[in-house]
Amino acid sequence: MNEEFKKTLKSSETEDWLDLHFVRPFCYYWALFFARFDIHPNTVTILSMFIGAGSAFFFACASYYYCGIVGLLLNIVAILLLCLADIFDCTDGQLARMTGKKSRLGRILDGAAGFTWFVPIYHAMVYRFYLHHDLEFQWLGISDTPENVLIATFVAYALGVISGFTGIAGQQRLADYYIQVHLFFLKGEKGAELDNSKRQQEIYDQMDASTPWYERYFQKSYIGYTQKQEAATPQFQRLMARLREKYGAADQIPQAVRDEFRRYSLPVIKWNGLLTFNFRSAWLFLFCLLDVPVLYFVWEIVGMGLLYLYVNRRHENFCRKMADKL
Repeated sequence: MNEEFKKTLKSSETEDWLDLHFVRPFCYYWALFFARFDIHPNTVTILSMFIGAGSAFFFACASYYYCGIVGLLLNIVAILLLCLADIFDCTDGQLARMTGKKSRLGRILDGAAGFTWFVPIYHAMVYRFYLHHDLEFQWLGISDTPENVLIATFVAYALGVISGFTGIAGQQRLADYYIQVHLFFLKGEKGAELDNSKRQQEIYDQMDASTPWYERYFQKSYIGYTQKQEAATPQFQRLMARLREKYGAADQIPQAVRDEFRRYSLPVIKWNGLLTFNFRSAWLFLFCLLDVPVLYFVWEIVGMGLLYLYVNRRHENFCRKMADKL
């Protein structure tokens, strides 16, 4: 791992094994390519949004069980497109660190990319279930009548909505927050993007009519995003309040306190990595290849939901312990 490559990473501690050894090195060469042509990181993020959203069309049409080899190929195309979208989503951050072209809008766009991919993908999966549901109906002993199809599709859509709000909107939002929290204690304020809703509201209030509408829109959305992160982590918010009260500015927090937090956080970060794209998408690909895509919604609600609760509880517990000592 050369030094130039290392400089493009947030931290090796917050990368999972697959990202660190395969995805990030691959993204590094993409970042070099985009840097050579002076392409802005935000452009790469937007490109990832279009590619990820475009994969939804292929997910909707893909099915080996019902369509044979053509369906399998469409599944593979969908998977490759979503992986490419993730590669570009990783590349934008490395490109920004490589070129120094960091921006508030870039941070917000990066957080929004996953939503841009998965909202159309989840709708595509429900549509695919509407077209192809023989396997599920056989397992459940349901007659394949128009009325039953509509009811089952409505249930699938409801599961998709719950899955989306708890999964991408909840689980991945928290995972991103914990990564930034770890970086804050590891590298300090300048080495992390640990945003808070109060500061984001101040930025929004300072925007005027000359600010582009899309920037105001994303900033407004980002306020809600950070508010939800804070609401899910009351003990961490309490710890930060105690640290500010005792030491003042963030850069005055003693190294011993930072090291203690890192010791507690590092094992949690390993589990936290399972809430991010690689582990989550592996299950999505598996259920789509098995031609039971709606079962992914159930897995995301139950399996990933339990993992989310475990990570959140462990993190909150050690934050409470540290806050009580201050």
